Amino acid sequence: MQFEMLYSKIHRATVTDAKLDYIGSITIDQDLLEASCMRVGQKVEILNINNGERFSTYVIKGEPGKGEICLNGAAARRVQVNDKIIIVAYATYSDKELENYEPIVVMVDDKNKITQILKEI
Repeated sequence: MQFEMLYSKIHRATVTDAKLDYIGSITIDQDLLEASCMRVGQKVEILNINNGERFSTYVIKGEPGKGEICLNGAAARRVQVNDKIIIVAYATYSDKELENYEPIVVMVDDKNKITQILKEI
């Protein structure tokens, strides 16, 4: 049997920009991508804490150290700059893989700097 489970998330990131006239995606600071083990092109779900919107897009890499979280294209209509969001990635696991299951939770401050990395929900 296969189970779709949380793979990683970036918790309470602050939206720094929204670019409507851009090919759809979310730009994420490279440091946050590396900490969360998310990959360029990976499908992610965006949960907007401010307005309750939930939608999917894919990841593109931002410059490291800038704290960039930018929604692009149609996704830009679902957020406002300074909204708090949760960026969630899922993966499919077998029973065997779940024996050592440790999702990655990257906690950030208001400037999208990493404050803590957890290996649990």
